[in-house]
Amino acid sequence: MAATTLTPNQLESFSPPEGPPARGGLVREVGSAVEPFRLALRTPKLLQAPRGARRIAVLIPGWRAPEVAMAPIGSYLRLLGHRPQPWGLGTNDGDVEETRDLMIERIAGLAEESGQALNLVGWSLGGVIAREIARSRPDDVHHVLTYGSPVLGGPTHTVGAGAIGRKECERITELQEHLDATDPIRVPITAVFTRNDGAVDWRACIDTSSLDVTTVEVSSTHLGLGIDPDVWLVAAHALHEG
Repeated sequence: MAATTLTPNQLESFSPPEGPPARGGLVREVGSAVEPFRLALRTPKLLQAPRGARRIAVLIPGWRAPEVAMAPIGSYLRLLGHRPQPWGLGTNDGDVEETRDLMIERIAGLAEESGQALNLVGWSLGGVIAREIARSRPDDVHHVLTYGSPVLGGPTHTVGAGAIGRKECERITELQEHLDATDPIRVPITAVFTRNDGAVDWRACIDTSSLDVTTVEVSSTHLGLGIDPDVWLVAAHALHEG
């Protein structure tokens, strides 16, 4: 299945997530091994994608993932004429609020130095952090691209819920709902999800509260999203500036 942009009616038909994904879903993640072959087959189309305009794109990895996890999509964006940069904090330890506060200063500095707002690209929890940076510093962020990001309930609907703990999941869910109701994100967002996600309940990736969201479905697994050719093509079109 190629990437599919969902309509508002389709989004409204989805039920909300009820908890973490089933443990058996992790078995599907084995399918990530085929993604390099799909990349090779799609190379001609990837090379024909819209070009970038030399805007900085800050790459934010997922929970417990190192910066190098974002290197493949970063290399592709650089090839297209974007200016990808690592987020600069090493492995993502999962503290969204602390990390957001640390990143805000860096994002503001890069925006001032370059003279233009930045693009933010976040995988899984990295996308949650990217969204919160955009909420806090909308004038410094041009576009947010997320893939496999649990925008509803934070870790509540992920395989990491047990490690985070019930009380903390409840606190994060209440905070997220409050922010989305009182201070919705107004920066343009492209949100990619997959129903084959074994790490995040895919319904938790559906954002109906932000003011300008394009939702795109792909067929990857969660671990395969970083090297999925459809995700890369979505990124190329989302960050392209006509």
